[in-house]
Amino acid sequence: MSEFRRGVRLGIDVGRARVGVARCDPDGMLAVPVETVPRTEEAIARILELAREHEPMELVVGLPLNLRGEDTASTADARAFAGELAARAGRPVRLVDERLSTVTAHAALRQSGRSQKRSRSMVDQVAAVVLLQHAVDSEKRTGIPAGEPVPSIQE
Repeated sequence: MSEFRRGVRLGIDVGRARVGVARCDPDGMLAVPVETVPRTEEAIARILELAREHEPMELVVGLPLNLRGEDTASTADARAFAGELAARAGRPVRLVDERLSTVTAHAALRQSGRSQKRSRSMVDQVAAVVLLQHAVDSEKRTGIPAGEPVPSIQE
């Protein structure tokens, strides 16, 4: 079994209206919210700016499979978004199963006393935290990076 690969990672929760971004420390102890990026033509560019700022070793993009583990329209959207990131990021991009991360994020925000309306801008960041923490914890447990690598166009 290989060891945990030390380094900062960015977690990215791709939604139709917004993209949540989180980061973790180099030891993967704690994932924290970074920003909610509006899903516009500039979304990829903003995430690349955040990557330059935080210098992650890799980007972890959530893959929204349905509960049976099958692809959906959102899955295809996340794969396309991750593919574009991989082509432009200059660092590895991985797709990680994020089933229930948004549900978990909503539940956590409700438990903290936030209404669904007030937490709309935060839920994407919290979902990114959930998926990133899951990916890091999984790698620590198994020694194997979570998810699947996204090939960059240069490969």
